[in-house]
Amino acid sequence: MEGYGGALLRFYERYRRMPGYQEMMDLWGFRSKNAVFKTIQKLVDEGFITKNNDGHIAPGEGWGSVRVLGVVEAGFPSPAEETELDTLSLDDFLVGRRGASFMLTVKGDSMIEAGIREGDMVIVEKGSHAKDGDIVVAEMDGGWTMKYFRNRNGRIYLEPANKHLQRMYPEEDLRIAAIVKAVIRKY
Repeated sequence: MEGYGGALLRFYERYRRMPGYQEMMDLWGFRSKNAVFKTIQKLVDEGFITKNNDGHIAPGEGWGSVRVLGVVEAGFPSPAEETELDTLSLDDFLVGRRGASFMLTVKGDSMIEAGIREGDMVIVEKGSHAKDGDIVVAEMDGGWTMKYFRNRNGRIYLEPANKHLQRMYPEEDLRIAAIVKAVIRKY
């Protein structure tokens, strides 16, 4: 079944939509729509996809999951053991409120000491209720930036994570648009 699911996943990644029955026949090398129907039902039973009352399919809970195999020591070496602990959907792990979340590409090096580099992607969640120390996307005095939000005794400012840059105090206005929830870097 992994081969059928894998082909479906590759189709979705390429076209950003689920295939129709004829496309699935071609994708899986089937000669009948009945074979497609039975394969879809197996994928539904496994939780890989879901099917609504109209027969349309959509990604299920198992879609895009990655196996969690164990723990890796980042300090002193220890014996490696591979034990499948669970599966984890990266969407569920990285995105808290799906409808309020979006991604941005990072430009610049003002957050380098926070581990956020130019070219990284950040997942942000819309919202203006930042706490001291949150990394925020903000509009300050007409320009957009990403910095630490600071509130010291009622004095609000933005602080870069780069020792070569200065704190930013709003001259006119500061509007918090989103809070950074995750950073994605592809090696």
